Amino acid sequence: MSDIFVSYKAEDRRRVRPLVDALEADGLSVWWDAEIGGGAAWRQSIEAELDSARCVIVIWSKRSAGPEGAFVHDEASRAMERRVYLPVKIDNVRPPLGFGERQALSLARWQGNRADPRYQALLGAVRAIMGGKAPPAAALGMKGGVDRRLVLAGGAATVAAASLGGYFLLKPGSSGSANSIAVLPFANLSGDPSQAYFSDGIAEELRSALSRIAGLKVVARTSSEAMREADAKTAAAKLGVANILTGSVRRSPSTIRVSAQLIDGSKGLERWTENYDRAAGDALQIQTDIANKVADALSIRLGGSDRKRIKLGSTDNPEAHDLLLKAEASLQQGEGRETAERAVGMMDAALALDPRYADALAAKARVLKVIAGAFVQTAEESRQLYAAAKAAAMQAIRIAPQLKAGHGVLGDIYYEQLHARAALAEYQKMLAAPGDDVSALIGYAVFLAENKRVDEALGLVDRVVAIDPLNTITYSWKAYIQAAGRRYPDAIESIRQLMKLVPHRTQLGFRLGFYLMMQGRYDEARVAMDGARIGNAIDRVYRAVLAIRTGNRQAAEEALDSMLGKSYAWFQVAELLTQLGRKDEAIAALESAWDNRDSGLTTLLIDPLLDPLRDDPRFADIVRRLNFPG
Repeated sequence: MSDIFVSYKAEDRRRVRPLVDALEADGLSVWWDAEIGGGAAWRQSIEAELDSARCVIVIWSKRSAGPEGAFVHDEASRAMERRVYLPVKIDNVRPPLGFGERQALSLARWQGNRADPRYQALLGAVRAIMGGKAPPAAALGMKGGVDRRLVLAGGAATVAAASLGGYFLLKPGSSGSANSIAVLPFANLSGDPSQAYFSDGIAEELRSALSRIAGLKVVARTSSEAMREADAKTAAAKLGVANILTGSVRRSPSTIRVSAQLIDGSKGLERWTENYDRAAGDALQIQTDIANKVADALSIRLGGSDRKRIKLGSTDNPEAHDLLLKAEASLQQGEGRETAERAVGMMDAALALDPRYADALAAKARVLKVIAGAFVQTAEESRQLYAAAKAAAMQAIRIAPQLKAGHGVLGDIYYEQLHARAALAEYQKMLAAPGDDVSALIGYAVFLAENKRVDEALGLVDRVVAIDPLNTITYSWKAYIQAAGRRYPDAIESIRQLMKLVPHRTQLGFRLGFYLMMQGRYDEARVAMDGARIGNAIDRVYRAVLAIRTGNRQAAEEALDSMLGKSYAWFQVAELLTQLGRKDEAIAALESAWDNRDSGLTTLLIDPLLDPLRDDPRFADIVRRLNFPG
């Protein structure tokens, strides 16, 4: 009898092997039929192992989740009956109907590193199931609070790129200008999969540096990484650029070798190539040199200010630099408060080595802001975390006044803390700063939409699409902004197009249901919401409002009872009380939201569920206190 049975589609065997190797290295016995022969006995052997394993890991991929994965579906059913089922995703797919009750752990793009937080979460879940317990909620990425932006964007803390099969829905409208470039992920040739964070980090920092060169359009990370396996001509065509920068990194304890090639995207021919063999701590100087050489190859003349911008926010300390790259990689690979706090710890270690590392300060501010909004249950803890995030962002700006990420995250912090005018000032500074930062630009677009400047917001989203055309989260925000302007037919169409690309993102169905409800299409809304249960306060309010509008007031009252007294949900309580016609109590709930600085109040000007209160002087007084600009 083996500890673990791994169910998977045979075509995925090469991708599953690193997981088997890691589990065995951690002392667990694994049965996964890689060595099993044919003949009549193979089915009996599989059945015996499946029925005796103490944990059954089911690998959901594009193949196994589809119609051809019937055998995997059968094994998953048997595992669920025995209560030993542990779902793991290696592609961005949604488990088939009936297998999504337990949240799947994601190992998409995992490269075999046993120190990876996602693998450690899986290992903890395996041991819990083997011990007869449910996997811990933290291992499955669950959270208690409500981060309005994450929920309304239709995704988790990480973003997703469109699959190449759905590319035709998101493709750029024209070929790129001569001064446009995408930096593809650099290959990790170190012979150690755990070093991938370094090669990916080098590529991302090159994108950031190049984006600060005036006149050069640089594709952002998510879309560039979606082209990881593509050749240069294919990547250039799909990303709408004229040039591709690619390369490799080979790293040892004492040396680093970086090879870089600039390729003409239309012809696939090299325009420039160079190899760098340096001491291990020279990575930052190599990046600066590559950025300068790319500009020369594209006939872009760099002035003194351009050369300073390339290094904006960086550090001269190689150990601090390495720690920040590790922190950013951990955030790309995992979710949950534990992952976020581990990343902050690495950022603090980097700042101990270089207190003036502005990029690390801005990154720390961003992560603390997410923790404050998504992973806390009390208003006091949220306030403390926001204060720490604000302090980090302000210090980053003092050190590097033109740091786009610093102004962007400070704008988000001010806005989520209900200081709208201060937020606007930071967003405007962010917009004027050199470079592109997708997160900062989206933050400002949401701000504009929630301040009833929808056309400006949609223009900013179009700017983001131009630099990140395969990032599906941008299209999700576009639908949110359309809905903010009460353009529900447009929002419904945008969400439906997006769901064709990422059907696994259940929050999109929840958003679609709300937009359909606002159009009075209640049966369609119910179907959409029933396929997208996410269980937080916003979800409960939308379902309760649908119940009111279809004659089931009792269900709404029960939902209200379940929410009362939860300080992080006062704004949602106010929405539901308003829809129940209990206006005095709704105003009181909004006052509690104000006292607790509930970020839901940023939607006060546009929230359709609060329309019955708009003529009430008490509501107008709360709007006045929020001091929205204009």
